[in-house]
Amino acid sequence: MRYIRSGSFKRLFSMKRHSLEDLPKECIFMKQDSFNNGETESFKKPTWKCFSFEEIYVATNGFCAENMVGKGGYAEVYKGVLEDGQTIAVKRLTQISCDERKEKEFLTEIGTLGHVNHPNVSSLLGCCIDSGLYLIFQFSSKGSVSSLLHDENLPVMDWNMRYKIALGTAKGLHYLHKVCPRRIIHRDIKASNVLVTKDFEPQISDFGLAKWLPSQWTHHSIAPIEGTFGHLAPEYFMHGVVDEKTDVFAFGVFLLEILSGKKSVDGSHQSLHGWAKPILNEGEVDKIVDSRLEGNYDFLQLSKLAFAASLCIRASSTWRPTMSEVLEVMFEEEIDKNKWKMPDEEKEEQDDFWGFEDLEFESCDSRESTFSTSLQDTVSNKST
Repeated sequence: MRYIRSGSFKRLFSMKRHSLEDLPKECIFMKQDSFNNGETESFKKPTWKCFSFEEIYVATNGFCAENMVGKGGYAEVYKGVLEDGQTIAVKRLTQISCDERKEKEFLTEIGTLGHVNHPNVSSLLGCCIDSGLYLIFQFSSKGSVSSLLHDENLPVMDWNMRYKIALGTAKGLHYLHKVCPRRIIHRDIKASNVLVTKDFEPQISDFGLAKWLPSQWTHHSIAPIEGTFGHLAPEYFMHGVVDEKTDVFAFGVFLLEILSGKKSVDGSHQSLHGWAKPILNEGEVDKIVDSRLEGNYDFLQLSKLAFAASLCIRASSTWRPTMSEVLEVMFEEEIDKNKWKMPDEEKEEQDDFWGFEDLEFESCDSRESTFSTSLQDTVSNKST
C-alpha cells in the first residue's frame, strides 16, 4: 500500500479520543417541525480513536472464522469484544482486494464516517492502520434489514418493526443530505447496507461508494458507475449523474422491499420497482404488502409509505422528492397527492425512460451485483 501515508492517518485519528470542545456549530441543529415537533437536539461531534492491531486481534480472537459475521467484495467483517466488554465489528480490507481503487473506497469510508453522528447512521469507533486497513464499529446484533426480511430461518418481520426501520432510515438519509456538516451522497442504499441495533433502530452503513458534494454543485458526474442492480437511478446508470436524488431513488426501492418482502431483483431479473410501479399507479397498495403479514398492518401507514415509494422511484429526478419531502409525506396526517401530480406529457416521458432496465439486466446474472463502467468525470456548478 505504497500510496497510503500513515502519518496523515495518525494526525487524523489521534491516539486520544477527540474532545467535545471541538464540536462544530453545524452539528447542533433544529429538527424539522413537520416531522419532529420542533424539538432541538444537539448531536455530539463523532469520537474515534486509532486502535492498535493487538487490540483488534485479541478482540476478534485472531480473526478466527467463527467470528466472521459478513463478507463483501473487498472486505470481511468480524465480531469482537474489547477488554472493557464492548462488542465491536471490525471491517478488514482483504489482501486479495488490496488494489488502489479498493483502498481508496476504504479510505473514503473513514473520511466520510469521521464527519457523521446520528442515531440512524453507523457509528465509527475508530480505525487501525497497522498490518492492513481496519474500521471499527459498534456491533449491530440484529444484522441487516436484508437478513431480517429474507432469512427463512428467522421469524417474519412484523409491521411495527418495518415501519420503524422505514422512518429511521429516512431520517438517517435526510441527515446525510441536509444536516451533516458535509453533504454526503451514499450511492448504495439497500437493505443489506442498513443494519439493525438490538433496539431495532436502523443504521445506514457501508460508505465505500459515498461522495461528498460541495454545496455550490448541483450534481457530480462520475466514473466508474458503481452500485447495486435494481437500485440504480436512471440518470446515474445512463449518464453517471449523482446527487441527492440518486439516493432517493434507491430509498424508494428499499421501501418497496420492506413493504413487499421481495428482493430488489427476482429470479427472472425483473426489478422490484418495475413490478411495483403499475400497481402503485393504480393505487392498489394492498397488492404490494407482504402476504406473510397476513393482513396485520396499519393501512394508513402502509398508504403513506407506498405513496412515498412511488414518488422516489420516478424515472425523472426532477419529479422525485427530496428526503425532507419524503419525511413530510411519511408524517403528514393527510397526503396532498395533487401536489405531486405530473402533467400527462411528463408521464409519457417517464414510461419511455424505463427502457434502461433492459440494458441493466443483460449485463448481470447475480441478484445483487455491482455494476461498473466508465464515463468522463465531470462536475456541474450551480448558476450564480
